[in-house]
Amino acid sequence: MPDASMSEDMSPTLGKVAARARQEPQAQFHALAYLIDQAALERAYHRQRKGAAVGVDGVTKEQYGQALERNLEDLYERLRTGRYRHQPIRRIHIPKEGQPGKTRPIGISCFEDKVVQDAVREGLEAVYEQDFRECSYGFRPGRGAHTALRTLNQALFAGTVNWVVEVDIASFFDSLDRSQLLEMLRQRIPDGSMHRLVGKCLHVGILEGEERTTPERGTTQGSVLSPLLGNIYLHYTLDVWFEDEIRPRLQGKACLIRYADDVVLGFERQDEAQRVLTVLGKRLARFGLRLQPEKTRLIPFQRPSRAQQEGKGPATFDFLGFTWYWQRSRRGQWVPRCQTRKARLHRAIQKVYDWCQQHRHQPIPEQHTALVRRIQGHFNYFGVNGNSRSMALLVHHAQRAWYNWLCRRSQRARLTWERFTEILRDYPLPEPRIVVQLWTP
Repeated sequence: MPDASMSEDMSPTLGKVAARARQEPQAQFHALAYLIDQAALERAYHRQRKGAAVGVDGVTKEQYGQALERNLEDLYERLRTGRYRHQPIRRIHIPKEGQPGKTRPIGISCFEDKVVQDAVREGLEAVYEQDFRECSYGFRPGRGAHTALRTLNQALFAGTVNWVVEVDIASFFDSLDRSQLLEMLRQRIPDGSMHRLVGKCLHVGILEGEERTTPERGTTQGSVLSPLLGNIYLHYTLDVWFEDEIRPRLQGKACLIRYADDVVLGFERQDEAQRVLTVLGKRLARFGLRLQPEKTRLIPFQRPSRAQQEGKGPATFDFLGFTWYWQRSRRGQWVPRCQTRKARLHRAIQKVYDWCQQHRHQPIPEQHTALVRRIQGHFNYFGVNGNSRSMALLVHHAQRAWYNWLCRRSQRARLTWERFTEILRDYPLPEPRIVVQLWTP
């Protein structure tokens, strides 16, 4: 894996800050806000995604860029003189996976505020990327969900993980204690100007329809800055605590793998796993967090004995959209495997059905292009070795959905399956393919 501590496109000034942070782990940065200059704002502008949802002011990236130099000059002047104010965040709700009727709130900032947040993130990241532990994988340069999954597979295959604690932190981003977060920032960056700027990004109103609220806790999901702030919070709350205080006291081996607020703990010994699970809730409560009792559990995950010839291991657990289990390999060896979680697969299939229904009157070439893009996007994440069956199910249901809704385009002539087979020959859907090797066959 490439070195995640420094980015190839990092500016020389940021590179010096990162180098000092790496060489002096106890050093404090009393002046960091100077990094947010006009050049940093321009870099942040170019990193923003085209076509992203707009905030309460309705300004897009293209519109802001029509007078980019003047806009950035004005923004920098307001930041420098302390006149910058973060505008209210527009809140929308998206359905929660596997929980019908429940939604997840997502905040959408105005474009200019996204630029500021991204410039602040760049400055903070130069320092904290040197501090973050190896167990942290979410929203970090050079790392991602697949590297976390690969690390988990290696730990399971090594045979040192017999017990798994599946951790679910209830409403993490909404529950985060802002005062404790700012105190954590002061440990490394006692820069008042940077703290005030982070505070402006945190203490901001939420506009939901015509109603405006100002939450006292949490950081907005969907914010450019929130993933980094969440990583900093859990770095001190969980990672440092587990690596420096818990692991040295254990007799057996243990590991922590965290992707943002998705966490699994692996233990060699059951008694130590149970003991850590007992104190984990108390530890999180000190920082205003709580475990979701229905989703936090201790799972036996020992490698099955050689005498067990068929079937799967003693239990399964979920992590990052995959269900993990033990299975016999072609060579007859018990190995850890993962497949798409049923809820995630059902959601992907339902989205394909819904899309085919809504776009059934489009020309077939346009429908084909969009369906291929949607399926390939699914494969790019779930296309890991051992998961071919789940991917094949998605393609199968995509074909059925496409056929069913093409049949309903006209009441005069029904599309036969033979004719649809001819369409598939001209416009084939993607075959399941392995995009990422989590382990060597």
